[in-house]
Amino acid sequence: MSKMTFKIAIAIAFPLILAGCASTTEYAAKDAGFSTVSARTAEGTGKQTVWVQNQQQARAVSAQVKTLMAKKTIDVETAVQVALLNNKGLQAAYADLGDSAADAWQSTMLLNPTVGIGFNGIGTPGLEAFNSIEGVIATNILALATHQRNVDIADTNYRRAQLAAAQRTLQLAADTRRAWINTVAAWETVAQLNQAQSAADAASELAQKLGETGAMTKGSQAREHVFYAELAGQTARARLDARLAKEELTRLMGLWGSDIDYQVANRLPSLPKGLMKKDTIEAEALQRRVDLQMAKLDLDATAKSYKLTEATRYVTDLELIGGFETEREREDGNTKHETTAIAELEFVIPIFDSGKARMRKAELAYMRAANLLAEKSVNVRSEARSAYQAYRANYDIARHYRNNVVPLRTKVEEESLLTYNGMITNTFELLADSREKVNSILLAVNAKRDFWLSEANLAPAIYGGGAGASSGTTEVAAAADSGGGGH
Repeated sequence: MSKMTFKIAIAIAFPLILAGCASTTEYAAKDAGFSTVSARTAEGTGKQTVWVQNQQQARAVSAQVKTLMAKKTIDVETAVQVALLNNKGLQAAYADLGDSAADAWQSTMLLNPTVGIGFNGIGTPGLEAFNSIEGVIATNILALATHQRNVDIADTNYRRAQLAAAQRTLQLAADTRRAWINTVAAWETVAQLNQAQSAADAASELAQKLGETGAMTKGSQAREHVFYAELAGQTARARLDARLAKEELTRLMGLWGSDIDYQVANRLPSLPKGLMKKDTIEAEALQRRVDLQMAKLDLDATAKSYKLTEATRYVTDLELIGGFETEREREDGNTKHETTAIAELEFVIPIFDSGKARMRKAELAYMRAANLLAEKSVNVRSEARSAYQAYRANYDIARHYRNNVVPLRTKVEEESLLTYNGMITNTFELLADSREKVNSILLAVNAKRDFWLSEANLAPAIYGGGAGASSGTTEVAAAADSGGGGH
């Protein structure tokens, strides 16, 4: 007996294959989805990013990085560009995008059929080598019925992966910009402390000489010595902080070897003459924030998973088998053939599991994703407002130190110098006023740093990629998964 079974539903699936050809072409591309990532990040950073996938591209990027670093003293825009070209973690994030494209590509393909072949009656006397051949070709027809829904879910996840890669790029750009600002501010602080230490050193030496002549008590000498000692420790700590800040910048730019011998400026740029007006920053954030758009796609994927669960609530495995059966018999030297058509349907009877639990989980996942999306919308508005408020307030604070505090301290020092020259003020009062001026300058440096950091935080507030989003994942995604010159 020879039995051959064929899948009738294969003919049904053929139109689905044709319908998915256009998307398959996009999914199969080596740089699938990267054009979207590049466009999104260029809007938010104004910088170029690349997806390195072969040696030729790697050499081209390396040469570009070498050119950018040739200046040795790099500005913030150069640092950001180098990071977007050279950071290997960013390349790993782009590989995740490739994985998502491959998953979407895989979803467009039908399940491979299972083939079984059997031989019966082997070695029976008086007959041929065997008296029957059985062959079976089978696949799951339920997978064909839900094929398009699975493709839609995979496509939604693929589009979400594009946004996740864009968010990772935006975050790297923002982190690099902040690291450059912190590095330069740290070295500016070191420079100011070095000046203060020179004044303290002079005061300490003078105190020692006056003490030797008996013109200064031991207590007064000790106060001057301890101030110098404390300032020396503070300067050493500030120098360490500056070096560590530069190392963080180096890591973000992906540099090593001789490339780490670059330098940054010794002081931050001066405050701008005016502020950028962002009266519509909330609307811009709601329109452009990639993490909010990711949350919307998460909700969309959860909704599609919910519909898929609903479609497969009662039947989770369904096979339709159709074909023919041929029997061969030999009598009186004659061979007879008899062919019979067959059809079989195999499915799971939902006696114990009616699918209610799965439906409930899917429903809760959708509700969770919807509420998290609403929360994300509220948070995006608040974050945009907070970023702009910090930008305006830090500008006013930094300008206050620049225009009022530091000039007043300078005036006090100048007056002390005049009275000292007139032998009205003693030496230590003059040095004390000088130290107070240095402290005010340090506060002014910190205020200027805070302003530039708040300015750097405006772009993440509008486009996304703020601190704490390095993984590229959101709570809504979890809900979807549960449903389915110097230095």
